[in-house]
Amino acid sequence: MAQPEINQRDLRSRSKEIMDAVAGGQSFTVTRDGHEIGELIPLRRRRRFVARDEFTAMSRNAVSVDITAFRADQDAAVDSEAVDPHER
Repeated sequence: MAQPEINQRDLRSRSKEIMDAVAGGQSFTVTRDGHEIGELIPLRRRRRFVARDEFTAMSRNAVSVDITAFRADQDAAVDSEAVDPHER
């Protein structure tokens, strides 16, 4: 589905209407002199809370992690000679 095009002049003169549409989930392609110059798209909002039931359902299919192998992988990736930047 193609995004509706709006030209620079429409964006200026109808900014409230257009921004309200973007806030409602609508995206637009912005043009100037007949050339596409950008897109107005809604921000993706990250959820900060997941309900316990939903988390439990998602976790059922999660891959189990071997904690010993995980720590070994971490140790192998970390420079054991790293210096604490806060020590003098």
